[in-house]
Amino acid sequence: MTDWIGRTFTSETGWTHLETLVDIGNRMAGSAGEREAAVATRDALAEHARNAHLDEFEIQGWDRGTSAIVAGGTEQGCIALPRSPSGSASGPLVDLDHGLPDDFAGRDLSGAVVLVDSTVPDHAERVVHRREKYYRAVEAGAAAFVFANHYPGGLAPTGSVGTADAPVGEIPAVGVSKEVGARLARRFAGETVTVDVEASLGDATSQNVHAELGPRTDEALLVTAHVDAHDISEGAMDNGAGTAMVVELARALAAREDELDTRVRFVVFGAEEVGLVGSAHDAAIRDLDRVRAVLNLDGVAAARTLECTTHGFDALGRVVREVADRFSHPITIDPELGPHSDHWNYVQHGVPGYVVASDTGDSGRGWGHTAADTLDKLEARTFREQAILLTALAVALADDGFTVAHAAPADIAAACEAQDLAAGMRVTGDWPY
Repeated sequence: MTDWIGRTFTSETGWTHLETLVDIGNRMAGSAGEREAAVATRDALAEHARNAHLDEFEIQGWDRGTSAIVAGGTEQGCIALPRSPSGSASGPLVDLDHGLPDDFAGRDLSGAVVLVDSTVPDHAERVVHRREKYYRAVEAGAAAFVFANHYPGGLAPTGSVGTADAPVGEIPAVGVSKEVGARLARRFAGETVTVDVEASLGDATSQNVHAELGPRTDEALLVTAHVDAHDISEGAMDNGAGTAMVVELARALAAREDELDTRVRFVVFGAEEVGLVGSAHDAAIRDLDRVRAVLNLDGVAAARTLECTTHGFDALGRVVREVADRFSHPITIDPELGPHSDHWNYVQHGVPGYVVASDTGDSGRGWGHTAADTLDKLEARTFREQAILLTALAVALADDGFTVAHAAPADIAAACEAQDLAAGMRVTGDWPY
């Protein structure tokens, strides 16, 4: 019964849907393009799964206007970070290198324009997210925030600010290329620079896409991704590929539906890039006790080897190793916590969950979150290979022979403390305990 492998490797379903998504253009949360992508995904899922529909929810809308950095009387290239407030701020430029907690320790940055880069160096004990760097600057009194890419030629990076309680940030924030960041640090450190951001704020609507396959059991496996992308790029890797992979898995699992012992629910979220809003909406209205596990796809196909973060659930790691051994295909397993994608709104409550990305050998985003996140960076071969592995993983997770216990939320909280994540999550307003 291996003919499904050949059909999956030669399938054009998922890759064609990826092309549909990137050709839409702007898929920013709350935009017409995000809606178009969600509708297209619903229709694609409906060809293979039942009960395909949209679930709408309200979000804070943000539309990009103009932005600028002026230093030495010259305008430097930049882009506003989504959910930056509109405003103009001038102050001495302070270069804080990587923007690690120790770089901010004891610093009074009142009125300063803070420059940090996107690097998480090898000596850092944990990932320090962009939003943590931003809110440490806010706490220290900074007037504006400048976020520099650490990849040469990698263009200006984007990425949202804001919190669940205050979705618009407190100070103007922009992204700049590595080259602009280096120029600012070398020529203008200590000198007055000005950051200007114009953006339109208002009410907006996003939506999650739902469909399902398999027996109508109370318990369900969630197979998820997010359909929105930053407005500056095609969003091919982040996360058109993940959404397209959900569609491909729906096709593959429909052909193997009689092998599923557990209901599989496909959920493609909106508004992930502005604070995991779509998954928060879904988790709040879902009976989490009836979720067997979450298989969240965010950043697949960017490199040939998959990376599965298992959040301390040993059973999730074991079944990945079984799939890798069966296909003699390497899959990297990270057993620690990764709180920066949609799975986290389930895992924080103790639901077993993966985030599946690509092992690029780099802790950074590569082309992600820049205008270079385009379809030409991905290969259909890699996409199809990973579709085979993920189909096998989904079938194994839906099998009655697979069991994985939920964790106590207190244990997840303790793991966050042990992995030194809690302090940063408190700074960003993401601490749920």
